[in-house]
Amino acid sequence: MRLHFDKRDALALSVLLAVFALPLLGLLRSPGPPMEEGFMLVLPARVLAGAVPNKDFVWLYGPGSLWTLAGAFRVFGTSIWVERTIGLLQELVVVLSVYGLARRWGRTVALCCSLASLVFLVPSIGPTALPWAGAIALGLLAIIAAAASREGATRHPGRLALLAGLATGLALLYRIDLVLALGLAMLALGWRAAPTRRRIFGVGLAVGLAPYLVQFATAGVGTALHGMITVPLIQLRNGRRLPIPPSWSHLDGFLERLGSLVALRWPLPITTASSQLTIWFLVLVASGVLLAVAGIAAVRRDRTSSNAWVLLAIAGFSVGVLPQAFQRADSAHLGWVSCVTLAFVPVAVVDVVRTRRPQWRTSIIGLAAGGALLVFIAFVISTFTLRSYADFSAQSLGAHRQSTLVTNRGRSWYTAFPKPLVDILRTADRVTRPGQRLLVGPTDLRKTPYSEAFFYYSLPQLVPATRYIEMDPGIANASDSGLANEVRHADVLILSDQWNGWDEPNGSRTFGPNAPNVVVHQNFCLVGTYGPHPHYQLYVRCRS
Repeated sequence: MRLHFDKRDALALSVLLAVFALPLLGLLRSPGPPMEEGFMLVLPARVLAGAVPNKDFVWLYGPGSLWTLAGAFRVFGTSIWVERTIGLLQELVVVLSVYGLARRWGRTVALCCSLASLVFLVPSIGPTALPWAGAIALGLLAIIAAAASREGATRHPGRLALLAGLATGLALLYRIDLVLALGLAMLALGWRAAPTRRRIFGVGLAVGLAPYLVQFATAGVGTALHGMITVPLIQLRNGRRLPIPPSWSHLDGFLERLGSLVALRWPLPITTASSQLTIWFLVLVASGVLLAVAGIAAVRRDRTSSNAWVLLAIAGFSVGVLPQAFQRADSAHLGWVSCVTLAFVPVAVVDVVRTRRPQWRTSIIGLAAGGALLVFIAFVISTFTLRSYADFSAQSLGAHRQSTLVTNRGRSWYTAFPKPLVDILRTADRVTRPGQRLLVGPTDLRKTPYSEAFFYYSLPQLVPATRYIEMDPGIANASDSGLANEVRHADVLILSDQWNGWDEPNGSRTFGPNAPNVVVHQNFCLVGTYGPHPHYQLYVRCRS
């Protein structure tokens, strides 16, 4: 099936780009997640300094995103602006790819699907260049290229097959755990495809995956696989998993209970935030089932239909990303999955209804299905999606901006609490020497559920003293983690009490060894406490 893009597509894409652009200024000025955006700024810079993921620092994903950011930092300099630009570009590719795939079922439904994907993805990730968005973007591009190659939509289907394989490999280089989603999608599009094109796809896949050889050679095969597979999929689950489905009466995730900077009053009637998460999770799972049923039914109905195989590929990809929602059922992970799985539901509805009622206009069916999804977002699950989007848009227009830009040694960071941050950074600059080793963590190092990794970025003259720039429960505070020894060899400590009250119904409540705290009290002297909220404590090694 060849798609013909015309002026009406240009109009739809213009609307989509305008909706994407509206909250950008608010997003760029918003505080990022202190650990996640912190390590996306710190770790690529560590790679540029010669550090190896999995070997020299904990890293739970493929090295692709770190290498991409490291290359960008090499060219444009290490800054939050470079990192956030890449993050927003990743999200834009996801949204446009959703439009490109859904366009097979009409412009109207494609616009609705892509708008829904935008509202799910952008508030959940913000402008942070997380590996997930990059992997999803590459995965969707792989599906588009593979579908076009299968159909022979151009004079060069072999090149498209090569591009599909390359994009698949690169997506796995970002997130190796997308292997199920991409495997199901490519199996659908490769079924009964020409053997030559399958071989060409395999060549592209091998080229895309080849950089893993560099990772295995530098980190060691066992170390790399342990860091990318064993730690995130097995060891970390006990400390991060939340109840399934999310609790109706209260929020399970600590970060969601901590609150956000969303100040916009929502004019529409809504239920509580916790009940919204419950409904959202159940609808998301049902969406995966609906897509799978619709995809299988479409192929069984007409095995010669290109759209049927594409729908099956979309369904396979959508079902394959669902484990993210089960691993940690909070608003962020539900948004990550919904930008694909829930966003494509109108396509399945259009395909089914058009089969049963061929006399109905496709545009009307698409408008009804896509409009129903947007209404569901606005009236049922708006707190973590449309309301956040509207709040960032209001901030872009100058309303209730609640963040301040703090700059230290040329490194900028947005925060809602500028005074304690400015004070501790200035003091740290005064009492430290370049090349000294810095460790950032909670004031009680028996619990390591989170950290303010951005301090490593904001104090570039200091060297990270720990592998646990990203701190995770059951990992950094495990009995064999070596954290106490890392504290012992540090020169400077920045500890925060903001995460001491972390209380989730999982293994993050479990205390680890007290040895790191003992080292702090025996070897370090308190320079000052900066607060009141959050309280930061600055320690230096005692001279005696």
